[in-house]
Amino acid sequence: MLAVAVRGQAQIDEAVRPLILARVESAHRLATWILQDPSAAEDAVQQAALQAWERRGSLRDPAVVDAWFNRILVNVCKDELRRRARRPAVGAIDVAVGGHQDRSANMDELSRAIARLTPDEQIVLALRFGRDLTVPQIAAETGIPEGTVKSRIHHALAHLRSALQAERRAAEGYL
Repeated sequence: MLAVAVRGQAQIDEAVRPLILARVESAHRLATWILQDPSAAEDAVQQAALQAWERRGSLRDPAVVDAWFNRILVNVCKDELRRRARRPAVGAIDVAVGGHQDRSANMDELSRAIARLTPDEQIVLALRFGRDLTVPQIAAETGIPEGTVKSRIHHALAHLRSALQAERRAAEGYL
């Protein structure tokens, strides 16, 4: 009886391993979009892969491995965003020479504005615009109702607009 159980676990392990490994690259892109930091994204993907491996027995249907793994990754990213929010923010003042802002400065401004959003807002925007998922897909991957997804996207975009305006006002104050 024990041999059958061990053999069954080995078969699950062999089925889950390639499913997780196949998602590492896209998971890194998603985590980078959410966290706005490639190094932190690598850590998040590793943590998510470890958690997925530990929870491999909870994957009942290999057809939904994307949603299952992404939910784990999103939760890891959400935890990291919460940790960041508890730490004091120390940022450098970056003054553009001659008032000229290039693409890099605009991306920095956008990254700072995204960082002002709540973790839930950052995640729905990352899934919607970073992964180009639809509202039903986001709902399936996060386990929240579609109406809540729509509401969070709406509020997140409004907050992002406000944060961008605040970033621009702050930048104008330094010039």
